[in-house]
Amino acid sequence: MEFIEAKEGKTRFFIPLQDPSHPFPPASATVFYNPKMELSRDATVVLVSLLSPLEYLDAMAASGIRGLRVASECAVPVAINDRDREAVALIRQNTGSLDLPIEVLHSDTNVLLSGRSFDAVDLDPFGSPAPFIDSGIRGSGRYLFVTATDTAPLCGAHKNAGIRRYFAQAMNNEYHAETALRILLGFVVREAVKYDRGIEPLFCFSREHYVRVHVRFLRGAEAADRTVSRMGYILQCRSCLFRSEERGLLPETLLCPCCGGRLLPIGPLWTGALQDRELLERMEASIPEFQLGKETQLLQLVRTCRHEPDISYHYDYHVLSRHFRISPPPIGDVIQFISSQGYAAARAHYSGTAVKTNAPLEVIRDALIDGRR
Repeated sequence: MEFIEAKEGKTRFFIPLQDPSHPFPPASATVFYNPKMELSRDATVVLVSLLSPLEYLDAMAASGIRGLRVASECAVPVAINDRDREAVALIRQNTGSLDLPIEVLHSDTNVLLSGRSFDAVDLDPFGSPAPFIDSGIRGSGRYLFVTATDTAPLCGAHKNAGIRRYFAQAMNNEYHAETALRILLGFVVREAVKYDRGIEPLFCFSREHYVRVHVRFLRGAEAADRTVSRMGYILQCRSCLFRSEERGLLPETLLCPCCGGRLLPIGPLWTGALQDRELLERMEASIPEFQLGKETQLLQLVRTCRHEPDISYHYDYHVLSRHFRISPPPIGDVIQFISSQGYAAARAHYSGTAVKTNAPLEVIRDALIDGRR
């Protein structure tokens, strides 16, 4: 195995040589490492430093970079696990060269988390995390972090796979990035509440080819009941642009109030808040203190997430403009008009043309018209 030295944040490490001519270079190496996930790892470092868990487990580590960075940049006790022998050998090599007191484990994740628990568990598999959520919850003390790269099932492009893995129906529409986050959170909720544990989302975002959620667990039946009460559906009209959200185990509204068309329920999914705004404010203040390769991008992401309304969908203002046959004005003017009418309105972190708002369609149409003046 041939290695090269790499660096993220303040952490230097070795990775297997990748073939740059391969359609997906990270898959060409004997142990997986994806440099495009650096922003996600930057976010983990800042978040863990603020949460200060008693210990942190990088449960499906591959090259182990996420766990190595937490150990070297957060001063938190770390365990790094993988079931692949070559991955474990690389993790041990990097751990030794960094001279860090990291516990290196060689185990199947579900087996490990059925016998041990850690204050914070991080699940970052290649593909769907669904087979590992239950053991992740059982093996977590206070925090669970989850990455999903199977965005096609979560976003509705592969509908049947989404139903099989997450027991939820998605829809491949303009706000599918939001839907993916909320379906993943809804799946975590359904797996957690059976153990009388509620959840509190801390920092959740969609980006490029993955979604990432960070949650805190709340113990007790009452906390679980409060969490269940935030489950529900997005109701999307198949005939017009109307959409709304409805809480409950089953959707009750069936017909669109605008055109009388049939409403398609999307979910079940999480309809509550995605962010702990106070925590994100602390993250924003802390980011400049770190040496992060993606500092600018992370600052923008955190700021946008902090100001997003707690709404389960958005409107793409280009789609709206085409529908109403209006030349689109600047998005900032649209948001300002809607806010002046007393409704929530802000950008979404995952799309440059998204407006998250609870305003009715007629107010949004007026905003598009007014914004052109």
